[in-house]
Amino acid sequence: MKRQKANIVFKATEDCGVLELLKKTLTEKSGTTIKSYLTHRQVFVNDRLTLRHDSPVKKGDRIEIRMGRTEHLAMDSRLLRIVYADNDIIVIDKQHGLLSVATNRFEQRTAFRLLSDLVKQQDPTNKIFVVHRLDRETSGLMLFARSEECKQRLQQDWTNMVTDRRYVAVAEGNIFPDEAYIDAPLAENRAMQVYVARNEEGRPARTDYRVLQRGLNHTLVELHLDTGRKNQIRVHLKHIGHPIVGDKKYGAKDFSMGRLALHASRLCFIHPISGEQLNFETEIPSRFIKLVENGSC
Repeated sequence: MKRQKANIVFKATEDCGVLELLKKTLTEKSGTTIKSYLTHRQVFVNDRLTLRHDSPVKKGDRIEIRMGRTEHLAMDSRLLRIVYADNDIIVIDKQHGLLSVATNRFEQRTAFRLLSDLVKQQDPTNKIFVVHRLDRETSGLMLFARSEECKQRLQQDWTNMVTDRRYVAVAEGNIFPDEAYIDAPLAENRAMQVYVARNEEGRPARTDYRVLQRGLNHTLVELHLDTGRKNQIRVHLKHIGHPIVGDKKYGAKDFSMGRLALHASRLCFIHPISGEQLNFETEIPSRFIKLVENGSC
């Protein structure tokens, strides 16, 4: 069996762009090779995937080039974007309006189907497995496994394997205080509507939140799930009187964005095979910020 090359790890000696630093440090490598590390999603700064050539690096930052693990998968970014891929897992950034997996109704265009078709183009025997889901109208980071073993390892110990998982949302009105938690048990009725339970029938659910920015009529808020119940963030924000913009199902009155203003922005987890800590984060959608600042997007 071919032996995998060791990862390249070093610390930045100055403040500069990541490409500039790589060229100065990896003097034995050609410029083309160094650029390919970024293109092929192999460069991590402080365990965070870095793609842009001009991404800033500070003195003392930990730089890692992961050798022989990542592979390049091309996908239409209007639907989803491949953030990271190796032999065991794939992390994507899903667009809003795209189902994670098919519902009971026939559905061709799902994140699972698109990704499955993609990996089968490389090898018809390739498979992917759903680890967790996002609502159709929620955008952001999702994790897929490439084997049944990886899926089971992640799902069976999800609480410990996932070290950080956060969302950003635009809520109606002004949320106070700046930081708090919502502790309200959830249940689901026959119409598949999730609600805050008033008695012991509900399952425990807790959401921590932190206000990022305020506008006249909206609040940009970051949310961390202590539990992972269905529609938890949406129901909890409705419960405190601040439904998410665009959430018709859970009490919103503002539909100016034309979508649910909820985005899975951060996903940090332990790799199910290597044991590495992997951290991924996406930018807050610009329309979220515009809506809070200007009252329109």
